[in-house]
Amino acid sequence: MSSLESHQEQLSQSDPSPSPNSCSSFELLDMDPGSLYEPVSPHWFYCKILDSKETWIPFNSEDSQQLEEAYGSGKDCNGRIVPTDGGRYDVHLGERTYAVYWDELASEVRRCTWFYKGDKDNKYVPYSESFSQVLEETYKLAVTLDEWKKKLESPNREIIILHNPKLMVHYQPVAGSDEWGSTPTEQGRPRTVERGVENIVEIHCGEPLQIDHLVFVVHGIGPACDLRFRSIVQCVNDFRSVSLNLLQTHFKKAQENQQIGRVEFLPVSWHSPLHSTGVDVDLQRITLPSISRLRHFTNDTILDVFFYNSPTYGQTIVDTVASEMNRIYTLFLQRNPDFKGGVSIAGHSLGSLILFDILTNQEDALGDTDSEKSSLNIAMDQGDKPTLEEELKKLQLAEFLNVFEKEKVDKEALASCTDRDLQEMGIPLGPRKKILNYFRTRKNLVGIGRPTTQSASGVNIPKESELCSNVDHTSNDTYLNVGIGQVSVKYPRLIYRPEIFFAFGPPIGMFLTVRGQKRIDPNYKFPTCKGFFNIYHPFDPVAYRIEPMIVPEVEFEPMLIPHHKCRKRMHLELREGLSRMSMDLKNNLLGSLRMAWKSFTRAPYPALQASETAEETEAEPESSSEKSSDVNTEETSVAVKEEDPPINVGMLNGGQRIDYVLQEKPIESFNEYLFALQSHLCYWESEDTVLLVLKEIYQTQGIFLDQPLQ
Repeated sequence: MSSLESHQEQLSQSDPSPSPNSCSSFELLDMDPGSLYEPVSPHWFYCKILDSKETWIPFNSEDSQQLEEAYGSGKDCNGRIVPTDGGRYDVHLGERTYAVYWDELASEVRRCTWFYKGDKDNKYVPYSESFSQVLEETYKLAVTLDEWKKKLESPNREIIILHNPKLMVHYQPVAGSDEWGSTPTEQGRPRTVERGVENIVEIHCGEPLQIDHLVFVVHGIGPACDLRFRSIVQCVNDFRSVSLNLLQTHFKKAQENQQIGRVEFLPVSWHSPLHSTGVDVDLQRITLPSISRLRHFTNDTILDVFFYNSPTYGQTIVDTVASEMNRIYTLFLQRNPDFKGGVSIAGHSLGSLILFDILTNQEDALGDTDSEKSSLNIAMDQGDKPTLEEELKKLQLAEFLNVFEKEKVDKEALASCTDRDLQEMGIPLGPRKKILNYFRTRKNLVGIGRPTTQSASGVNIPKESELCSNVDHTSNDTYLNVGIGQVSVKYPRLIYRPEIFFAFGPPIGMFLTVRGQKRIDPNYKFPTCKGFFNIYHPFDPVAYRIEPMIVPEVEFEPMLIPHHKCRKRMHLELREGLSRMSMDLKNNLLGSLRMAWKSFTRAPYPALQASETAEETEAEPESSSEKSSDVNTEETSVAVKEEDPPINVGMLNGGQRIDYVLQEKPIESFNEYLFALQSHLCYWESEDTVLLVLKEIYQTQGIFLDQPLQ
């Protein structure tokens, strides 16, 4: 007897037939058996490849309802396209494929009614639509006739047995060999079969239809963005999910008043276009055969940093990022014609440096009052341009003005003169060095790679042309001093003005320093972007600060990002409490020693001490307490002043702070090196990071958090 037959026999013995007096008897209850049958409610799923395994994921309730309505509309439904997942995907009902915004393999979409439990992850897997229909007809017949123990065989030779409405099992066939060949046999533990989606998987509600803001997210080096080797699409999906949850918890009042909808995050990928240029084939020819996995990882990931500093592949990366953001933005407006919100950009690791360079090399061609002219403070700018005479007076070289006027050398021509040119005009060595150093310094203070173009006189001046398309480029060198080692790259123009630039784990400060940029002008800001937030984890080995490059003479801590639960982490509060306690003990001890020393110096001899004690017995406690309190008050005020000094970090973020540091978790504080790599990849699921992004975006619209953060 097979295991299946023995299992059936045990069920028949443990589940005797109902007696005539039982409540389940249709004859006594005078009920129609068919009235007990209720049609199953279908739900739509799509298939994703996660961890090299097919995983079926349910659509949210609103999307599933829309798909079901389109499916039931008739035969013409095959040509219909239903947008799902907030409009990021399209479901073609005829082809049953899952189309996407970005390049991604199409996924199967299925109308599901029957499921069986998987073997390893215990997740339910839907049967095919055709076999689910067979199961449903068999179930209906069993309920109507009250005849169970129905046995079915699926197209994959799998066995499904319907014992009763609450017990339905699925047997996976295992090939067994005999003298006639291989035959399927039922072995192993039976799997549970469920009808309908209720109680087997959590179905989420749909996303708000209203989109308030659009954020493009650019990834860093390599095709994977976290320790689970997930793509930028999957990581941005997590970032978006966290933002939706935080909107419900921290902007609840605004949502109830229908003031806000949601923020849309869209990924921008440049790794695949870069490595599809044939560079991988070229690298493979010169790669050593030893430690092949490590070398493949190096070629596919770490070399992206070197590619960006290459004149050929750096241009490819910049063009890909800018053109992709322009393309997606145009497509987004086509799919959301009622969108009136703003656009921001975010970059992780090397992606933040790419966006920084692109923003630096934009041109303000829209004529806003807060344009680049008022912020750069460049001597050669077209606004408040000082004359040559004023420049020479600053250098205390006004006596050479006649020489330059005689040679018809204006300020722009003087800026392009070499040491030999000045020597031929009869300028002594000392003044020559002053002039050359002055104009060289002015170029370095322009910013960080201001786009320039060659004028007729040969001097680099800011170019002010109309807004170009996404394929046009500004004719400039990437950095004003190409001789420092930075390659020449032409930057495309963005077709929109980003409101805020968020950098996650950015190496921007390090790259600027390596390029020879020692300081950023406090008056400098991006030509087309008003906000800039440098966000990093304290243990991130790739991240660097920006504010010390603007204010190098002042040492101060970065802004601590508030905890999303409106409090500081416990270990940080304990650390601060112990620090304050030690400071108070130190102040009290110093005050006591100071008072003891004063009393000792006032009465150095015992005779004088005895006489003075009698005279000042009543006045001493009051005066000493007053002096002690004065000392403590002065020290406390000084400490407060030291904690909160006035800091001016320039205009790169509109006068606001730029560097923002996350609070490390308690377990991370035990060993900084152990969590270093994880810290660089933690931003995708960090509630504190997402909440800071949402707070800054909605703050520009006059919408604030329900509860202030600490």
